[in-house]
Amino acid sequence: MYDPTVARLTYRALLGRRRAAVLLILPVLLIFIAVAVRAFSGVDDQTTSDVLGGFALATMIPLIGVIAGTGAIGPEIDDGSIVYLLAKPLPRPTIIFTKLIVAIAVTMVFSAVPTFIAGYILNGNGQQIAVSYTIAALVASIAYSALFLLLGTVSRHAVVIGLVYALVWETLFGSLVAGARTLSVQQWSLAVAEKTASNGLIASDVGLPLAVVLLVGVTVVATWYAGQKLRTLTLAGEE
Repeated sequence: MYDPTVARLTYRALLGRRRAAVLLILPVLLIFIAVAVRAFSGVDDQTTSDVLGGFALATMIPLIGVIAGTGAIGPEIDDGSIVYLLAKPLPRPTIIFTKLIVAIAVTMVFSAVPTFIAGYILNGNGQQIAVSYTIAALVASIAYSALFLLLGTVSRHAVVIGLVYALVWETLFGSLVAGARTLSVQQWSLAVAEKTASNGLIASDVGLPLAVVLLVGVTVVATWYAGQKLRTLTLAGEE
């Protein structure tokens, strides 16, 4: 299910000079914010949770997921170079699964690592806040990568749709409409992180059992459907 050649090509596409620079902007900004907040406000657990929840989990991780997930396959479909990959004797699910693993790895590195560093700067991992949000970042990276990889497979406007979901649905509607939070990757990942934090500093509107089911279900279904769409793309090209 994992092909090293496809992985190498995908890493090269995602970590090219221009895309890597874009991926670095938000993590660097998060760490800069953490240093500034620590310098002006000192150590405060609630502030740490607010920064990591409000910026890292709500904004940085979805945007990095959009870049990595759609970038793993979308540009190849747009410029037609995917045809050369599809001409190889590789099962389509293997291509999708390999690209998903790469997208997850890139999203985790550029989101979970800076989240932990920022949390440690803010309060030295007091109340396990840094670790808890790092866990949330790791879990969210998997689901976001699968969702946005699917978008990159089915739509030429995947980046726009991904940004609408990340910034409008999760951030805007998620903060205004209680029911929308149930269909939020952010809330699902918070439910996982909630169990490791102390004193109720992290809370989710979704229970842990439901959150785990939804995280696994969305990841599996999105990955499977992306593989099916890639098969359809092959047949369309042959016709």
